Amino acid sequence: MRYARERLRWNGWGSREVTFETKGRDREVWEFVRQAVGADALPSTPPTPLDQIDLPAIRLSPAIVQGLGGVLSPDRVRTDAYERAFHALGRSYHDLVRLRRGDLRHAPDAVVYPESAAEVLTLLSFCEKNDVAVVPFGGGSSVVGGVEARGADGHVGVVTLDTTRMDQVLEVDPVSHTATAQSGIYGPVLEEELAARGFTVGHFPQSFEYSTLGGWIAARGAGQLSNRYGTADKLLVAAKVATPRGEWRTLAFPASAAGPNLNHLVAGSEGTLGVITEATVKIHPVAESRRIAAFVFRDFETGAAAVRALVQGEVGAAMIRLSDADETRFFGEFRNVIEPHGGASKIAEKALSYAGFADKCVMMVAFEGGQRQVREGFRRAFAIATRAGGLFVGESPGKAWWKRRFEMPYLRDPMMDHGVGVDTLETSTEWANVPRLYRAVREALGGAMKSVAGGGVVMAHVSHSYLDGASLYFTFVFARDVSSGLESELAQWKAIKEAASRAISEQGGTISHHHGVGIDHAHWLPAEKGALGIDVLSAAKAKLDPKGVMNPGKLVRVGG
Repeated sequence: MRYARERLRWNGWGSREVTFETKGRDREVWEFVRQAVGADALPSTPPTPLDQIDLPAIRLSPAIVQGLGGVLSPDRVRTDAYERAFHALGRSYHDLVRLRRGDLRHAPDAVVYPESAAEVLTLLSFCEKNDVAVVPFGGGSSVVGGVEARGADGHVGVVTLDTTRMDQVLEVDPVSHTATAQSGIYGPVLEEELAARGFTVGHFPQSFEYSTLGGWIAARGAGQLSNRYGTADKLLVAAKVATPRGEWRTLAFPASAAGPNLNHLVAGSEGTLGVITEATVKIHPVAESRRIAAFVFRDFETGAAAVRALVQGEVGAAMIRLSDADETRFFGEFRNVIEPHGGASKIAEKALSYAGFADKCVMMVAFEGGQRQVREGFRRAFAIATRAGGLFVGESPGKAWWKRRFEMPYLRDPMMDHGVGVDTLETSTEWANVPRLYRAVREALGGAMKSVAGGGVVMAHVSHSYLDGASLYFTFVFARDVSSGLESELAQWKAIKEAASRAISEQGGTISHHHGVGIDHAHWLPAEKGALGIDVLSAAKAKLDPKGVMNPGKLVRVGG
């Protein structure tokens, strides 16, 4: 299945046919949001229609456009307004503000749709020869500026290379439990084809419905069930990468001591070294059973200690997710505005308050696998979580979350329609540093939003966990500065982002756990990798992409 691009929002999330459902309670919902962000009123801030936007002139000469059509076919070289607008930026808050304001200065000059690794190689050779920058693009769900259609000095134009016509499962090996597919295959299509043969990759990021296999690997992504199935770099067995210097392959060994594992250079390369065209990944039998237990804790640090106990106790969970008190409260109240639960909910809340859980933090623990395996994991998790101070509150909260787990990206568009900004960032650190980093980033976000937005909401959860540490995922909601133009609005966001990024860097966190570097985090990379580390990455880029045509401005540049 290929998504018809015209059915997708060029300036928002997902399908035009899907909206976030408020169930007829719009007035109540937006009054709740207004109070939460501390705004006097929520303005109407609809996006600028595409037909009212002047796109920049195409910089590529007719000869180059014709040459691209000769490499592929003319119908797979697109220069129309919709295609250029759709591929101009990703889907970060920073991107959406510009898209909605009609700022398409970084629209690509053309969009090309190859269908094979051979075509990609020929395209890259052509573009390098003609000094055309190439931006690889899968689902376009980057939230760090990873697919912004930028060129650099010396480039005559920018071509976005859309991989989504490379969408075939090429091989499934039921003995080795691996599958090989073209990189542009969307998550739902990959899972559907594997499920028909009894397997799953098990990689379910929140962007799952509109992200691709190659994008997962290029951004070093993580899915919601990564405790069981692993992050994208752990799933990767082998890859084919088309570069301006030719095809680079890694081979499918279960393990090898023949030097460093170059898969780790492919994963996280963000299109700066080449285009991932095929990938072999680990697969697992489709689970027989799934259960999601929910517990509440009196505070975040107690809950985090319970997450650590579960992981280090090796209970075999597929997911452990802990929301702090503000996230628990905000989304609980938000959902109750849409679907009022009445007296029963109020009685339950009072009972929890009397028991000392007034500022409760919800933890969900999911298990997948054979029925016996799931039953035993559930039993062990119950014992560990309750010993750590958790109160079991049933399986209904987890089932409700599972049902709605891909809905939340659709909420951002109506939020922005009402003058409200929503953004996220994530990091990870070792367990001993989790409490300190959590407090520092919360304080940085809260202080910055108070300064530039008059207040707002800061929420966090533990999204992924390991024997030695965990990822912290922050969501912040604030009243947008919509009165003074685009630059003022972007400056507001940059002040908040800068404060949080500084706190992460200074307090021992990575600048990104699974969103990647792109443009937004590039400034912070040298402090994390060190000067020699950046030199190593730059040397790899210089060797594979000597003219710097691959995704300029992201991650690293030729020569540093």
